[in-house]
Amino acid sequence: MTISKIVYNVAMGAMAAGVRVGVLFSPKTKQFVEGRKGLLDNLRKEFSGNESPLAWFHCASLGEFEQARPVMEMFRKEYPDYKIVLTFFSPSGYEVRKNYEGADYICYLPLDSGSNAKAFLDAINPSIVFFVKYEFWYHYFSEIKRRNIPMILFSAIFRKSQPFFKAYGSLHREMLDCITKIFVQDSDSIALLKKIGKTEAQEAGDTRFDRVSAVCAEAKRVPLVESFKGDSRLMVIGSSWLSDMKVLYRLINQEYENLKFVIAPHNLKEAEMQTMEKSIRRRTIRFSEADSNSVRRSQVMIIDNFGMLSSIYRYADFSYIGGSFNKGLHNTLEAATFGAPIFFGNDETNAKFKEAKALVACGGAFEIADSDELKKKFDEVFEDEKAREEAATASADYVAQNTGASEMIIDYTRKLLAR
Repeated sequence: MTISKIVYNVAMGAMAAGVRVGVLFSPKTKQFVEGRKGLLDNLRKEFSGNESPLAWFHCASLGEFEQARPVMEMFRKEYPDYKIVLTFFSPSGYEVRKNYEGADYICYLPLDSGSNAKAFLDAINPSIVFFVKYEFWYHYFSEIKRRNIPMILFSAIFRKSQPFFKAYGSLHREMLDCITKIFVQDSDSIALLKKIGKTEAQEAGDTRFDRVSAVCAEAKRVPLVESFKGDSRLMVIGSSWLSDMKVLYRLINQEYENLKFVIAPHNLKEAEMQTMEKSIRRRTIRFSEADSNSVRRSQVMIIDNFGMLSSIYRYADFSYIGGSFNKGLHNTLEAATFGAPIFFGNDETNAKFKEAKALVACGGAFEIADSDELKKKFDEVFEDEKAREEAATASADYVAQNTGASEMIIDYTRKLLAR
């Protein structure tokens, strides 16, 4: 066994030990551990005697699920006789999507070890495997290759800072050799992979574009928001933190003619919503307390539930996406697909979000440093309808021009399974 494999196994052992201690302090870690108890036995029982071919999709968490979803749904239509097993590494994905109807069985992925990988693959016996974006687990990858199971990695993105491209990255490069086909998001990733001799890669883009396009097509009407908006223009503030709100209060409290605000906070903690309500000097109402009469008299609506934001973006004339002033920018594409100028903070971590950079470059989005810059840039598009329409068109076009990755992956899958 090489030194790199010994180090990897030690790291996996340390992870297992760490989570056992972590259950004492973290509810999320407790879910991580509890969700894996008896898992392999349950899988053996569930798939004992199964004669249907099976596709295994693995996602790290919720964001990767959104990338996997359009591919899973296309796969289901193309191959209705296949069972689909969907696994998650993180509770953030599993707990939210454990009842997703597009898969036949949804569970956590057992921690990576030689014995777990063999037992897991013995239990489900997949005919094809899909991994999303990242999540490189040596023992799973090696066992998949040993069994000659075709494996596709999609929506991947590579950076030169990753171990694959370092002198010490031999184990990571070995994992790449286990993958039948890699679909990457950009040409930079193709170039990096070619430098280390990995030519089984194809630029397809990000499947999230296909997902948000589907969300746009399937968006539900929200009558209370329609009544609230009326003939006014509307700014939808999505996934905001209190750090975002500190930048937004000046704009919200400004007496703009014919402008209303919908706020969908990232956290629905009562104390945080009360803080917002005290800081907003315009008539504010919570969605749960609203009716068709009260919303018409209000200028600000707080969405005090989860799950509606993607449909509410359809009503936006302007959108603000939260997170840049906290832990990282949230999803910009759900807003962009409906076509509206988008605003978000200019935190340096935005550089990690390819779509945020692209939206700014094409004129569909605007980065702002503080409340002064937000007001300045907002006024430019609020007071000039032509400028607003140009920004809105740019954001919608950006999404439309980048769809199609899922079909490319399924087209390759057809050829792969026909062999």
